[in-house]
This record gives sequence, C-alpha cells and structure tokens, in this order.
Amino acid sequence: MLYSEKVMDHFRNPRNVGEIENADGVGEVGNAKCGDIMKIYLKIENDIITDVKFNTFGCGSAIASSSMATEMIKGKPISEALELTNKAVAEALDGLPAHKLHCSVLAEEAIKAAIKDYYDRNGIEYDHSLFPEESCAHCHE
Repeated sequence: MLYSEKVMDHFRNPRNVGEIENADGVGEVGNAKCGDIMKIYLKIENDIITDVKFNTFGCGSAIASSSMATEMIKGKPISEALELTNKAVAEALDGLPAHKLHCSVLAEEAIKAAIKDYYDRNGIEYDHSLFPEESCAHCHE
C-alpha cells in the first residue's frame, strides 16, 4: 500500500517538532531495537495542553503519527488527550499500512507516558489502569 497524502504531508512537513524547555510532562517510548523512538513534551495549564512538541527517531510513519497526534491533542483537556487512540491517529492520517500501525500505537503511548509524568511530578492522583506498563508489544519484545 502506498502512503496517503496526509501521511506524506505530515512526514515532509511535520508539525510541533522540537523540545519544550521546562516541560510539564515528558514521555519517551519505543526502543532502539525496533528503530522507532518517540519523545513527547507537554506544557499544561489548568488541565489544558497548551503546547506539545515531539522528537521522533524512526520511519516516515512514526514521524507522521507523532505529528498528527500532537495536532490532535494541542489545546485539548488532558482527559481528551488520554482518550486519543492509535486508531484515531491512523484514521486522521487516512490510514497506515498494516505493518506500520505500531507507529500510531507509539504516538498514543508517548502521549500517555507524558501525561503520567505530569501527574507523577505534581503528585496528582490518577487511575493506574489508564497507563499500562510499556511492553513494546508492537515489536514483539
């Protein structure tokens, strides 16, 4: 399958690339063995994600997924960002090839990891079931 125009656009012109100094939450997922590593930085004010940036080391699908996912949570309440699914990211990109779907899973996991980091740093109570332990299941480790 060829990549959709949206995937190509987000790969060629990724949105929200970079780091946020003094980020309120940082999430890093992936592993060097499977080649995709994603790091998400969040700025949060009054439970709203006011800014989000990412650094992704990986394939075009991983970069496009990161870019799209950050666009989808920017300006949104944390509760909405927690509901973002890899399926929604893939759909927003007009689909990903089956063997690249793990890239959208990484984006979902990175956002959750950054939110969990924010909660942990600020001593905010949360439902631990929302944050499954990272297993790197997508690369069968």
